[in-house]
Amino acid sequence: MKIAMIGAGAMGGATVEGLIKGGYFKNEDITVADPSLKIVEKFAKQGVSVTTDNQMAAQDADIVCVCVKPWLVENVLTDIKEVLNPQKQILIVIAAGVSSAQIKEWLPDCPPLFLVIPNIAIAQMASMTFVVSIGASSEQIQIVKSIFGEMGKVLFTDEQHLAAGTTLASCGIAYAMRYIRAASEGGVELGFKADDAKQIVMQTVKGAIKLLTATGLHPEEAIDLVTTPGGVTIKGLNEMEHAGFTSAVIRGLKAGAK
Repeated sequence: MKIAMIGAGAMGGATVEGLIKGGYFKNEDITVADPSLKIVEKFAKQGVSVTTDNQMAAQDADIVCVCVKPWLVENVLTDIKEVLNPQKQILIVIAAGVSSAQIKEWLPDCPPLFLVIPNIAIAQMASMTFVVSIGASSEQIQIVKSIFGEMGKVLFTDEQHLAAGTTLASCGIAYAMRYIRAASEGGVELGFKADDAKQIVMQTVKGAIKLLTATGLHPEEAIDLVTTPGGVTIKGLNEMEHAGFTSAVIRGLKAGAK
């Protein structure tokens, strides 16, 4: 099976990195199409087929994955529609805010379609990926689930929840990094060197995730395990809440979803 990645910028490039690390495709069965010679040369060194011609990439692929900025999707689909084969190919579009209705307007003879929203941790096989299938068979759904499932966790959802998934996980990874940055800066103020503070915070976040995953505890239950009456933890938490921590997170997520 062959896959064509049209667009290998930040998210597209991260997806290609995940595909290379995964076992679903051989490197020579991955084709990267991008106008940037720097990008194609980078992936050519990793044994991936490369081109600057979108049509050439799409015509021989079993799966065509378009991963470009939302305002470029129409141009790319219009460019490749002559070589798409709805009877033999799967189309994946990775672009926030682009609807299936728009895609079908641009591609009246559209192959089985998947709207996919991963996050950049897909490069490290740790994405939280949302998938919406339109007109796909159960076999095709299983193929897409397997591809993205080895690069992290996958949640199939309906299209109306895709924007929420985007802000919660795709944008959300940036929100998580902002917490890590803020806590690291706090660590420096407490007397640690910058690199040490970052490592401390990252390991602490990693530990929190492992604990919640292993125990199934609600976060508030786990918090109760480390908060003692009059202790330093509850004092710190209350200060954060006085400054609007939870409210700020929820408002940020809702703003992103708009």
